[in-house]
Order: sequence, then C-alpha cells, then structure tokens
Amino acid sequence: MLIELNRVIEYIEDHLTDDLSLEAISEYAGVSDYHFRKIFYYLSGMTLSEYVKNRKLSEATLDLLNGEQVTDVAFKYGYQSLDGFSRAYKKWSGSLPSEAIRKGLGKSFPKLSLVISVKGGEDMEFRIVEKPAFNLVGVSKRVPMQFEGVNQEIVKLAESITEEQRREMRSLQNIEPLEIVNASYEADAKFMKEEGDLTHLIGVLTTEENVSPILEKVPVPAYTWAVFPNEGAFPSTLQNTMASVYAEWLPTSGYEVIDAPSFSFTKMDPDKGSWAYSEVWVPVRKR
Repeated sequence: MLIELNRVIEYIEDHLTDDLSLEAISEYAGVSDYHFRKIFYYLSGMTLSEYVKNRKLSEATLDLLNGEQVTDVAFKYGYQSLDGFSRAYKKWSGSLPSEAIRKGLGKSFPKLSLVISVKGGEDMEFRIVEKPAFNLVGVSKRVPMQFEGVNQEIVKLAESITEEQRREMRSLQNIEPLEIVNASYEADAKFMKEEGDLTHLIGVLTTEENVSPILEKVPVPAYTWAVFPNEGAFPSTLQNTMASVYAEWLPTSGYEVIDAPSFSFTKMDPDKGSWAYSEVWVPVRKR
C-alpha cells in the first residue's frame, strides 16, 4: 500500500497543470475516495486537497521566479481568474505574486514521500467481525470536529439524555457489543482538517425496527468490522488508537474503510481514575 501511495504522489506531480479532481486521484489509487482521503490525511497530516493546492502554488512560484507572466501561471494551474490566483497565492505565501517576482523570493512546498515508521515495536491488537444489519438508536446532534481532548459538545449531549430515553435504549439493546456506544457519521467535507461538524450519536445497537420517536434510528447494513481494543488513559488512548488505525494499520492491512458510521464504547474503571477499556469498531471491506 505504501508503494501505491507514493505512486499516487507521482501521478499528482504529473498532472499538476491538468484539471485534476480529488475523485480522479482516488480512482487512480484504486480505492474508494473516502478511504484514500483518510489514509492520506493520517499519513501526511494534511488533507488531499490541501496537498494538491500547496504543490500547485509551489510550482507556480518557480514559474513566476523563472520569468513567466502572472496571468499565464494563474491559468496554467487551473485558476479561473487572476484575482482568484492572487488571493490564493497571498493566503498561502503571505505576499502577492507580483511581490514575489519583484523581490525574487518565494515559498516552497516539496513533494511528499510517504513512509510508515514503526514506533516502539508495539503490537496493535485487532479482530475482524462479520456483523448482520442493525440499527443504531439513541440521541444525536451535530458537534464540532475534535481529534484530541474531551469534546464538550459531546459531554453536553450525554448530559441531555433523559431517564426515559435511557430506559428505551436498554429495552432495545440486543446485539453485541451490549454497551452504550458513541457513533460518528455524516462528517463535513472539511473533517480531515478538524473543521466543520459531524453527527455524533450516543446509543445502542439493536435489530428492532419499532423504535420510539424519542430516539433517532440510523440503519447500518451488514458489514465487516475491524475491532481495535485498547486500554489506558481516557480519552487520549482511545484517540491515539483511532489515529493508528488509519496511519499504521489500514495502509498495510489489505482492507479499506467504508463511508459508514464507526463507533466505539468505553468502560471506565472507578478504581483507576481516568483509566478505561475501549473498543473502536471500523466498517471495512477487502481491497
């Protein structure tokens, strides 16, 4: 998978001056758009769109310093107007294209070469589970992206659950894991930059279809699930596990993630403070 990712980097380089869509890049990679964008983000630390934009503007800088006209460079790299190019260039580099030419100075963003580093020789425990269709039922709301620390909007969501809703969830719960889960889905397009919102649901898994209107029901088809148990300080251990799934496990696993709800559950140990056991459930399919 890593060799394939670097091959895709070369493909991007060869098409920087073409009408290059992110969907076309994922299609060239031979995996789903959703999967490739997640893998790319967790390996590179930036979104695929951000990388393509940075490489285009970096190459545009070289062209400007080599004497090409600003208008020619703007259209060469796909900008529809000189004003649009100038705004994007200034936001990226801190100066207008004309200033870069006058001063003979520009900003550079080198081509990526992706590697996977093995840290500490630690094993990553997982299991593959084939699961029939079920419903996620519970209480949900749109919450802001947050990859580290406690998301206070999720805390507020948990505090808003009434006793009646809790009783209804317990009565419906009939499929493993028999735990209260936190599910995430319908992320905004900017989710890889920790911007925008996603829908977060606190609830249970059930095969029941008759659900009270006081709860939301989210149908989930039959999928294969990769399950990652982890134990340690909450929430950092859980969040680090989720990052490792995308940055370390998926690129070499032979699986790709599906654009569907993922979920986790956490069991706190009252005798160990913030220490907890968690499981991350990620819907996947064979590549």
